[in-house]
Amino acid sequence: MRPTTLTLDVSGEDPDTIQTNLTAAVDTAITQAMAVGRHGVLVTQNAYNDFTVTLHPDVPFGQTREERRLGNSLG
Repeated sequence: MRPTTLTLDVSGEDPDTIQTNLTAAVDTAITQAMAVGRHGVLVTQNAYNDFTVTLHPDVPFGQTREERRLGNSLG
């Protein structure tokens, strides 16, 4: 049985690297979500170049959602 939790930290120094790393992390999370069959994928932007990709029980299976929690990190 595959684990139902997955958390991947993603960062990068430039937009191209961030996008490449995010795409890889989301692909990994989708593969895991499909194997588990219970959770969707949540992508959270924590700062300009810092993201977290998780399997999340509040996201329906088959969906990917995005949220931003930037606070004062852009200043």
